[in-house]
Amino acid sequence: EEGKVAIRNIRRDKIEILRKIEKDKNISEDERKNAENEIQKFTDEFVKKIDEISSVKEKELMEE
Repeated sequence: EEGKVAIRNIRRDKIEILRKIEKDKNISEDERKNAENEIQKFTDEFVKKIDEISSVKEKELMEE
């Protein structure tokens, strides 16, 4: 669970940076939204990997 929280915190921080960059007129709203979507894809991918690793570890512990 700690890994998931860490990933979500990184996502939140990066999205805040994107919004600040947009506010400063360095990127458009569309560019920000596209970047946010990419960040979300990475977040989902890494959360899924954590879930898979946790599942494998749980099975290993149950077998012992």
